[in-house]
Amino acid sequence: MPKLKTRKAAFKRYKITGNDNILHRHAFKGHLLMKKSNRQKRKLSQTICVKTNDIRAIKLMLPY
Repeated sequence: MPKLKTRKAAFKRYKITGNDNILHRHAFKGHLLMKKSNRQKRKLSQTICVKTNDIRAIKLMLPY
């Protein structure tokens, strides 16, 4: 049986923890930062867990 290929785009965006949680970064932190408050930018810098609805699709993209 051949090896499964990892989706490299997903591999760069998501991280799997030891407890099989999947972490990702917030969106909206790439540009147009002058009009965002410091509080909003600080909140957007945090990593968060993926919603339960999306976990199955992400695990298919990251087989290993």
